[in-house]
Amino acid sequence: QVQLVESGGGWVQPGGSLKLSCAASGEIFSIVSMAWYRQAPETQRELVAVISPTGSTNYADSVKGRFTISRDNDKNLVVLQMNNLKSEDTAVYYCNLKANTGNLYWGQGSQVTVSS
Repeated sequence: QVQLVESGGGWVQPGGSLKLSCAASGEIFSIVSMAWYRQAPETQRELVAVISPTGSTNYADSVKGRFTISRDNDKNLVVLQMNNLKSEDTAVYYCNLKANTGNLYWGQGSQVTVSS
């Protein structure tokens, strides 16, 4: 069993910054990738950023140049640094871990609200 615990998020004005962290614990044998998704009201969950064990990253076009995903493999920790936030970034953000078994694990979700 794998547990993902998120921290961070909250409210910020447009142009501000927030950081999300996700710590994985449990029976983690081999991680294919860790990622952040988000879901705004009445929309589908979408991929925000993903990082491989070797550190290669991929971002949604809407966040490129503003968000940075990073990880600490020793601590099974993944961080999403979000800068220059916009109102359209408002959503619940979910940490995701994909194991080599094909299993997907999700964090509890963190609300990010960007408004003036």
